[in-house]
Amino acid sequence: MKSKIIFVTFILFVFNLQSVFSQVHLNKTAQSTMNFLLVGTSPKACALGEAFTCIGNGSESMLYNPAGLTEMETDFDININYTQWIADINYLGGGVAWKIGEFGVIGFNLLTVDYGVINGTSLVPESEEANYPLGYIDNGPVSNVGAYSVGVSYAKAISREFSIGGNIKIAGQNLGQNSWDGNTRDNNAAKLVFDAGVRYNTGFKDFTFGMSIRNFATNIKREEIEEQLPLLFSFGSSINLLKLLNEEPAKDSRLVIAIDFLHPNNYSERVNIGMEYYFMGMISLRGGYQTNRDLASWSGGVGFNTSISSYDLEVNYSYSRFEYFDSVNRVSLVFSF
Repeated sequence: MKSKIIFVTFILFVFNLQSVFSQVHLNKTAQSTMNFLLVGTSPKACALGEAFTCIGNGSESMLYNPAGLTEMETDFDININYTQWIADINYLGGGVAWKIGEFGVIGFNLLTVDYGVINGTSLVPESEEANYPLGYIDNGPVSNVGAYSVGVSYAKAISREFSIGGNIKIAGQNLGQNSWDGNTRDNNAAKLVFDAGVRYNTGFKDFTFGMSIRNFATNIKREEIEEQLPLLFSFGSSINLLKLLNEEPAKDSRLVIAIDFLHPNNYSERVNIGMEYYFMGMISLRGGYQTNRDLASWSGGVGFNTSISSYDLEVNYSYSRFEYFDSVNRVSLVFSF
């Protein structure tokens, strides 16, 4: 009875907070650069509406909450993911995590962004305006355009319930060249970026709390303007609903609901909600919803995992619906041993 009261109280609190956030208008509170760092690339996380602060584990958790590395069930975990983003932009990334016994878990992650073909333009000299009715000169495809990040993570369980983790990465963005007053300038920038997170499992029905801060860095100065990176603070929780209904549910089944509350520096507050049903020890069905978004809304996905010899193989797919643009597809392969 006590467990049901706690759970109902929690749900009422969530929906009350959600009603407050639903009244927040879609408005940008600031501007930021290198926003590719906020694009979700894990199909498992994105299928859950990116409510991943307390669910992520293994190498896929490094870019969401690195404290999740401590939840690895094997010594090695490797993931490779691909995201077909909007406007012909593609993301390719992955990570590897290695459990080093009582010393914790270390990981390495890499992300590359292909912006596709981008044509450069230049102003038309006043004497040649008649030859260029569009008002600009098309200079053809621009070279050296893209973005990347490469990082190293570390996490450690302080106790059976509490774990911490951090991620240090170098993030860069190349935006080609421009000419001004006869001089050519490279529009490239790179920054040292920090992520950190904590996670606490209460021991009650897998009820877990977690917090993370992502993309903490100094400003980037382009020309005479200083720009912030997309700093994001998140607080989340998750619980296994099957354990509420049954004291000893099947080991190969779980029904987890997760909720993240987000505070970004370039937008008003948001809420991400996700649910995952894992059954038969090999199939995962996922769904999620993101509030206060001008493009994204609901998402869904599926995961299959199996064992080959002494290796565990997992395949994940997610579909995210977008307004005005084509929907986004993501896929990943995860190897554990």
